[in-house]
Amino acid sequence: MGKIIVVAEHRKGELSDITFEMLNKGRELSKILGHTVTVALFGNGVEDFSQELSKVADEVILVEDESLDVFNWEVYRDLLYAIIKDEGPAIIMMGHTAWGMNLAPGLAFKSGLPLATDCVNITCEGGRIFAVREIYSGKIFSKVSFREESPVMVTIRPGSFPSEPEESAAGKIVRKAFVPLTGDLSTRFVEYAESPAGDVDITQADCLVSVGRGIGESENIDLVRDLAKSLGAVLSCSRPVVDKNWLPKYLQVGTSGKTVKPKAYIAIGISGSFQHIAGMKGSGTIMAINKDPKAPIFREADYGIVGDLFEIVPALIEKASEMHQ
Repeated sequence: MGKIIVVAEHRKGELSDITFEMLNKGRELSKILGHTVTVALFGNGVEDFSQELSKVADEVILVEDESLDVFNWEVYRDLLYAIIKDEGPAIIMMGHTAWGMNLAPGLAFKSGLPLATDCVNITCEGGRIFAVREIYSGKIFSKVSFREESPVMVTIRPGSFPSEPEESAAGKIVRKAFVPLTGDLSTRFVEYAESPAGDVDITQADCLVSVGRGIGESENIDLVRDLAKSLGAVLSCSRPVVDKNWLPKYLQVGTSGKTVKPKAYIAIGISGSFQHIAGMKGSGTIMAINKDPKAPIFREADYGIVGDLFEIVPALIEKASEMHQ
């Protein structure tokens, strides 16, 4: 029996959703492979996190120290390297986030383990592990194989799996002593820089109407704004719209914007890059309008319309107006 190690992420007193998403996948793989699931949790004053994680993992390896109050990839690299040597895991999972993208390459180099990044799924066939990744702007899935009988490392794209794993039998908490690095760190934490607050908080909206580069010109956004108003929804957008300064940053959905989970999400003229999908995949009902039938957004949508948004949106506004009369 081997181990699947999930690296827990937390920030400013909260566990990140990606931690529970990876645990969900880890539990699924553990049933297939006969492995156990271990969480590696590092931090300062994170005892409550360890108790919470022990409900959904077989084991929590806890390392606490004041110097672990904020994330530093060099410290995490050495802590995880020691755990890998001691535990001999089959799979090491971390989020494809600012943490994971910083940490994974250095850990892979130090440990010599194969690494697959930005995975949207992990599968098992005949006892071998395969990583599923997107290529060609999300239009094609590729399945990557690893060397046989070798531990593997993967980073998981946020939003790829559900974030509510089933509680298992209470796992044990194993506390390990913190051994500080002997040399100076090449990086240090400075501060958290939060995005400026705006007139609305899109993370609290029940319905979002989101506009992308397919809108063409800034003046055309009024059309989508009218649809949002007719539906009693809040306007949001994808990154290209913000990059062009057509809408403010606080309305952006995605990995570099905000993560939203409205009851309904309507994507208009949005192709569906993985950065955007990660920010809205948890929405209740997803609807998409795009003229490209192969747009990745349709893989996530519950309902989709292939066509010209400048014909479809006015029709939707008219229908919404009729319903309110």
